[in-house]
Amino acid sequence: MSLRKVFFILLLFWGMARALQAQGIGTQPLSLKQCLELALQQNPLILSSLEKYKAAQARVSQALAIPQPSLSIDSDLEPRVLDLRGSAESYFGITETVEFPGKRSLRGKIASRESLEISSEIDRLRLDLGFQVKQAFYGLLLAQEKLKYAQQDLELSEDFLKKAEAKQASGEIAEVEVLRARVEASKTANAVRVAQNEKKLAAAGLNFLLARKTYEPLDIQGEMKRPFLSLNLDDLKQRALASRPELVGIRLAMEKEGLKKSQAYLSYLPDFELGLSRHRVAGESKTWDFTLSVPIPLFFWQPKTGLVAEAEANRASLSQEAEHLKNAIALEVEEAAMSAISAGDQIKLFEEQILAQAEEVYNIFLFKFQKGEIGGIELIDARRSLNEARKGYADALFNYQLTIAALEKSIGQPLEGASHEDKK
Repeated sequence: MSLRKVFFILLLFWGMARALQAQGIGTQPLSLKQCLELALQQNPLILSSLEKYKAAQARVSQALAIPQPSLSIDSDLEPRVLDLRGSAESYFGITETVEFPGKRSLRGKIASRESLEISSEIDRLRLDLGFQVKQAFYGLLLAQEKLKYAQQDLELSEDFLKKAEAKQASGEIAEVEVLRARVEASKTANAVRVAQNEKKLAAAGLNFLLARKTYEPLDIQGEMKRPFLSLNLDDLKQRALASRPELVGIRLAMEKEGLKKSQAYLSYLPDFELGLSRHRVAGESKTWDFTLSVPIPLFFWQPKTGLVAEAEANRASLSQEAEHLKNAIALEVEEAAMSAISAGDQIKLFEEQILAQAEEVYNIFLFKFQKGEIGGIELIDARRSLNEARKGYADALFNYQLTIAALEKSIGQPLEGASHEDKK
């Protein structure tokens, strides 16, 4: 076989693989954990924040940089312009600024706190993104579940329409029954189209968070139901106050302002300007000059009324902001916990009463239909009521997953007993 034919076959297989991939064939379903990992790896906001963090880390090195020395040449009484050798007097020396001990390291600590503030902001973005991914992931599972029930309704109504048309042809039922069956089939077909659109929108939303093309095929795997979690409100609040990135960021900002205040007081202490130069005078032997310059803090009140006052005011403002944020976080945790408990109660209500009752009613209608006591429309209504109950149950499961995700976001860390999808 010629090399050209081999290349053509490989190209053909590559094109087929791309076509299958475009249709979503052969792709592995994504778990919640995989979706979270993809979002954190590919989301542009996270990537942008990481670059800002790198820039902030670079500023730490800049803050710790030692001042560059200065080289100076002074040529006096030249007979001609730039006649250095013919000058009557010249100086050639080097000057270095020596900062007072502690100033340079303090400047580095301030820059380090600023980089850590950006790191805490990245953690906050990750929490927000994680919640959004969970919301979109379970929203897609919910849309798939509702589409399944809509398709079941459609299959039942189409089957009944075929039977009604056959009975009408044999004269067993009136034409109005066929019309009613057609109306039911049209309604269920429209419900399927609506459910399909909702699924597409849910998939597009999840693709957006994963930094994928919104129309790219997406297949996920997971379960709507998860074990109920035992929630201790006081413990949750303590965990939130210890872990929330916003509070961590404020603590770092307060530390930074404290360091800036120390830096302002250090400004009273002088930096030294050291200089060493060679001195040449025509007709005399060469000599060396040494200079030491020290600034005088004559206007001593300026740091106190400027930098120190600014740092103290910023720190007081941050302290008040921290208190407000602590109260807001405590309220957020309490609301999320109460919502989770309420959502769990809804699930129990569906499991213990509503689903069982809806299935019992449907079985009764099915029995009566088989006995010829009721028509197919009544059976379809009963089946629709059962599927509505199942959809309500799916909504309750979704709400519980969402409230747990909101609770994890509010405390700034995963809860113990996370669903098994998170661990895969």
